[in-house]
Amino acid sequence: MMNYETRITDAGDTALLLEDDSRRQRTRKRIIIGAAIVLVVAILAIWAMSSRKAEQAATAAAAANGKSMPSVTVIVPGRQTIQRVISATGSLAARREMPVGVSGEGGMVVRVLVEPGQWVGAGQVLATIDRDVQVQQANSLAAQINVARADARIAQSELDRSQALVARGFISKADLDRKTATRDAANARVRVAQAQLAEAQARTGRLDIRAPAAGLVLTRAIEPGQVVSSGSGVLFRLAKGGEMELLAQLSENDLAATHAGVRAAVTPVGSTQAFSGEVWQVSPVIDPQTRQGIARIALSYNIALRPGGFAAARIVSGSQEAPQLPESAVQSDEKGNFVYIVEKGDKIARRSVTVGEVNEEGVAISTGLNGTEHVVLSAGGFLNPGETVKPVLQKSVR
Repeated sequence: MMNYETRITDAGDTALLLEDDSRRQRTRKRIIIGAAIVLVVAILAIWAMSSRKAEQAATAAAAANGKSMPSVTVIVPGRQTIQRVISATGSLAARREMPVGVSGEGGMVVRVLVEPGQWVGAGQVLATIDRDVQVQQANSLAAQINVARADARIAQSELDRSQALVARGFISKADLDRKTATRDAANARVRVAQAQLAEAQARTGRLDIRAPAAGLVLTRAIEPGQVVSSGSGVLFRLAKGGEMELLAQLSENDLAATHAGVRAAVTPVGSTQAFSGEVWQVSPVIDPQTRQGIARIALSYNIALRPGGFAAARIVSGSQEAPQLPESAVQSDEKGNFVYIVEKGDKIARRSVTVGEVNEEGVAISTGLNGTEHVVLSAGGFLNPGETVKPVLQKSVR
């Protein structure tokens, strides 16, 4: 009996022990699962915090980079037809200046009929010289002609009578020949007197100082009462047809690029008006001292164009197809002229260029650019090759 009860008790204890062990295992599982969940949550929290910090760092870095990249204005110049303009200076002058002086014997000036600035016609009298003596000489020669003509008429009458008497034998053939010679000599004296009178009249006519051609009177160096002669020099200066010209001084290179027929605009000093002209002659020689030559620019008359004055000229000597940039885009240093361009990745690159024609519209680029590049418009002195920039395209620079 005792043994039976003892076995029952042992069995009950064993069951209790098994139940406690199962409970402990379940509790341990719960603890492990809870710990695993807490660990996973912690890992997720740490990852989220790290991602947020990385995103913030990236945003800050991007903002910092955005602030450090300078904004530069760029242009795409393209290619344009650019006129080659040569600038020059020189003196104004009459295109065909006509110096006028005394062509005859000279004498005392009686009248001066023109003033500088007046227009005169071909052959017009500019001044007259006293001719009283010459007039008297002409009158004397005219009288001598009348005397010679009278002698010639008498000689002709005697010859006629002698010819009538020859047939009757009253006058010999020899006498008739003498009468004929006398008549011929009398006629010759008439012609000599006429020639002398014509010469005297021509000399008298040369006492009038006349314009050799139509034109504009530039200077006058003669006054009434002045005694002049062929050695008195120039008394008047005329501009034939009023035509003017500019004697433009050009360098050897510019002279080689200029030829007769090209257009030019001439602006006299003290005036803002430009006068149209044309190069009509290019100097065949170069001054060995100045290394310059002269291009002569023909101009129509205008009161503002005064011979001896100074003027500037712009000569259009041709054209070319080339990119054109504003002067602010072209830099220079000891290596020569260059521009900054923006390449792929918004990187700055230096490009050497050759400068061509320079005018008020900009600078022509002869070599170094094809016109499709993004060229930095200004602030090139603050940039460095390889630097990253933020380009801003400007469509027009005019």
